[in-house]
Amino acid sequence: MLSTEQLSLARQIDLVFKELQEELAGLSSGTVFIQIRNNAIGKFGIRHNPLQGRGGTFRDEQNGLSQEQQSSFRLMALESLNYKRRWTHGEIAYEFALRQGIVVVDATLESNYNMANLMIRYPRLSQISEGSEQRYK
Repeated sequence: MLSTEQLSLARQIDLVFKELQEELAGLSSGTVFIQIRNNAIGKFGIRHNPLQGRGGTFRDEQNGLSQEQQSSFRLMALESLNYKRRWTHGEIAYEFALRQGIVVVDATLESNYNMANLMIRYPRLSQISEGSEQRYK
């Protein structure tokens, strides 16, 4: 059995959209979020408002994304990976909505860094740190 570390990020995103297929079929808007750590997807899902209130009552959305619209959405999500640079930890959010029968997607790529990791990777040199610490006091 393969682990997520053995799959490319593109293949993992493909699997995310396959898993969310049924849920997307019932939604006309929302945000698909994908959390990434070491280029492996951990948590993912959809943020949305499933109920619309008008006139004091709620009703479920009736029209969601068709198979064709979901395929288009998935391809745009995969295309957005071309804009990911160097980072291995972060989140990608795909805000989507149906507009006149066409799925519209805005992608937000968020990189996350950890200062503790930087301190290990770039340890201070005693000569440099003494001089710079004096300047900033």
